[in-house]
Amino acid sequence: MIAVNKKARFDYFIEDEYEAGLVLLGTEVKALRMGRANLKDAYARIKNGELFVYQMHIGPYPFAHHDGHEPLRPRKLLLHKQEIKRLYGKLNEKGFSLIPLKLYFKKGKAKLILGLAKGKKQYDKRETIRRRDEERDMERSKKGY
Repeated sequence: MIAVNKKARFDYFIEDEYEAGLVLLGTEVKALRMGRANLKDAYARIKNGELFVYQMHIGPYPFAHHDGHEPLRPRKLLLHKQEIKRLYGKLNEKGFSLIPLKLYFKKGKAKLILGLAKGKKQYDKRETIRRRDEERDMERSKKGY
């Protein structure tokens, strides 16, 4: 596991998840292996039938020569054409967006879990906090604190 977007499940209802490969440069892969990634403000969009992730920050690789990679450049995601068409149809519905949830390596390849998400309202977020606090209190009472 390289990076997790913890804020995503708090800010969005996740309807469905997709695993996509990433098209990366050599210095980006090395920086990812060092754990230099941030998914906080990242999002994905379909452009000309291809899927891209924007605002995903991959920090510079410190041992690279002067021509390293740009940290916030758009990166192409690899999905099957049928999956992209299905996503395109769902993204055209009101309120849906693609949010990166996790970034990890699988068999030496960088993978990104995308969530088809619908934004939460403020009262939904308060409900999530209340439910989490209740579950925490239940666990404490079971342990006998």
